[in-house]
Amino acid sequence: MRFSTICAAAAVTGPMVASAAGSLGFALGNKKSDGSCKDEDDYTADFKSLSSNTDAKIVRIYAASDCDVAANILPKAKEAGFTVILGIWPDTDESFEADKAAVVEYAPKYKDTVHAITVGSESMYRGNFTGEELLTKIKDVKSAVGSGFKVGTADSWNKYADGTADALIKGGVDILLCNAFSYWQGQVVSNATGSFYDDIYQAFGHIQEQAGGTDKVELWVGETGWPTAGDKYQNAEPGVDTAKTFFSEAVCGMVDWGFNVFFFEAFDEKWKPVAIGEDGSVADETSWGAMTADRKPKYSLKC
Repeated sequence: MRFSTICAAAAVTGPMVASAAGSLGFALGNKKSDGSCKDEDDYTADFKSLSSNTDAKIVRIYAASDCDVAANILPKAKEAGFTVILGIWPDTDESFEADKAAVVEYAPKYKDTVHAITVGSESMYRGNFTGEELLTKIKDVKSAVGSGFKVGTADSWNKYADGTADALIKGGVDILLCNAFSYWQGQVVSNATGSFYDDIYQAFGHIQEQAGGTDKVELWVGETGWPTAGDKYQNAEPGVDTAKTFFSEAVCGMVDWGFNVFFFEAFDEKWKPVAIGEDGSVADETSWGAMTADRKPKYSLKC
């Protein structure tokens, strides 16, 4: 089922080239269940659980200065044999400068541990920046951090597919992360894999077309996932069984076919406020973890 679904999507979209095997990573929060900041011991426990229960060796974080995450996570990631995509939150001048300063201070000290740096997470989707404006900030960070680091952004798949991000692609960014959630599109689980693949292939195909080749920009699925609890969102039913199905069919299918995927997210985050979907429906964003808040897997996490 995995391969037939992927091939059907590939047949109607742009150029795609996959390697023999992709990488699975996890989005990792920087707070404990009570909302307080994680410390180095917490990251040690995070990496131990990820190593025991998954094949992942990479995580991504969203704001390098918040909770001193860059300072705390990088030494522990190095010890555990993980790499990290560091995030910079550019939506305010204060957060941009603070995160940039943290990256400039800590990334060179752990050069082999920093896989890349992302400037922004769905900032074009939220309408905070145009592609041209975000490119200026990416170039600023790339200049500030020095040579040897890949710098790019993460955004919703449709902002790549519809041309919003064309300035970034043509401007020579090193890495782009494309987020796609069949759940937030209200899909039944039986259609979720096909919907996910179609979204990603539209985004990747457009990026590769604009870049002029399949090897010009490093591409990842930046976020995808399925909650295990909460209220129904349109036709999408949360639950352990549906999340397990989406992980095994959609996520592992993409990885098996040679593409890199970050799952959102590693562990439940009970401190989070209730989320609101695009149509105004209330939805629970506290139970998106592949594992519980105390780091126990909810289902098999090896592809």
